[in-house]
Amino acid sequence: MNQTGRLDPEHVVITEELSGSDIPVHLMYVETRDGLYAPIGLRKPPSEGPFPIVLLASGNGGEGMAWVRDWVKTRGFIMDRLLASGYACAWIRYRTEVELGYHDGGQLVVDRRQGREMFNRSPLEYEDEIAIVEYVKTLPYIDADRVGLVGMSHGGEMVLKITSEYHGAAVGVASEPAAHEFLALAPDDTVTVNQATQLRNIEEMQMAEVEKVKARIDTGVARSRISTIQTPLLVMGREDDHLQGIFRTTYDLLADAGKDVEWVSFDHPLHGYIFPVLGDDGEYHVDAVADQAIGAVIDYLDRYLQS
Repeated sequence: MNQTGRLDPEHVVITEELSGSDIPVHLMYVETRDGLYAPIGLRKPPSEGPFPIVLLASGNGGEGMAWVRDWVKTRGFIMDRLLASGYACAWIRYRTEVELGYHDGGQLVVDRRQGREMFNRSPLEYEDEIAIVEYVKTLPYIDADRVGLVGMSHGGEMVLKITSEYHGAAVGVASEPAAHEFLALAPDDTVTVNQATQLRNIEEMQMAEVEKVKARIDTGVARSRISTIQTPLLVMGREDDHLQGIFRTTYDLLADAGKDVEWVSFDHPLHGYIFPVLGDDGEYHVDAVADQAIGAVIDYLDRYLQS
């Protein structure tokens, strides 16, 4: 809102109350690199701040503000835990993942034509998250030096892509990172191709063994991407996951490169166990393993964001 109480079209913020909480969500549209807008749902402790902030990402994008509002309401447990620990936090959304857009597209190059910007390719989903980081740093109640990233699955791979070329986040957590593209992983015969679109389905690739993964990645490309990472990272695995080899290989390569990185792995049936889902009865039923894992995430964030 602007000083007259009217909605500012260039800085849209809509505040919604949340059932069972006295901390509302501020729904915002954040301008990205090419002038389009990404939706986020931000919550903050009730005092003035400035607060450290944790941006939460899951999956491969799309679905807009409807997705954000749904996940604030149905995956709010992690937000409540962060708020109780003194963090502002936001569920973020970004444009849909482009198959091999990162691997084949190369770094974004910016030029000018007729007084306006010209790109060599469209911005990608991880670059939307970079734009969101830069935006939240401008908010008066956020400490710009204390921004953390928590990404799960493709969101975890985005943490790797972001920190490989951007050094504006203080810490990152890559939980169950589906880092196929970042590691330049060659598909095996478990991958199927949609004949109608010719796009690959890599979600069910059987990559539980580290040695199998290491034999199929382009080690030179992966190490080059890792070499530029400066951000401390926690990599989280999941026991018996068919992609556990990818999760562990990600950590191993970071550790081999001398990066500030740690590894934990939990035995849990839910992909995305750090983001508990609201039950049909309107309650979160968080088991001991998920509770321990969330505690480990917050303890790790505290070391870099609460000092």
